[in-house]
Amino acid sequence: MGLSTHVLDTMHGCPAAGMDIALYATDGGELHLIRRDTLNHDGRTQTPLFDNASLRPGTYRLSFEVAAYFAAKGVELPSPNFLNQVNLDFGVAHADQHYHVPLLVSPWSYSTYRGS
Repeated sequence: MGLSTHVLDTMHGCPAAGMDIALYATDGGELHLIRRDTLNHDGRTQTPLFDNASLRPGTYRLSFEVAAYFAAKGVELPSPNFLNQVNLDFGVAHADQHYHVPLLVSPWSYSTYRGS
């Protein structure tokens, strides 16, 4: 169970290794930083964002540093760039289930879904 993420760079056809992310708990309009991380060679965090025992029902935000990632890859981005951060707000209703939040991303588009 727990919470995990995986980011795929659809422009280059590879995992988004080196992308910085942040996980927040949300409470109304307030954000509470839980952790920051950098994705590994497989576009994942080294450890789950939450393990089985730590995940709680509630609302969360995953923030992905998309523009910085593509700029570091040498992609020429317009100024201002189309996507800077991608923020995904989602809810966890059942802490006894696994929540996987993948992101497919390019400098101009993104897609997500609840994975398994």
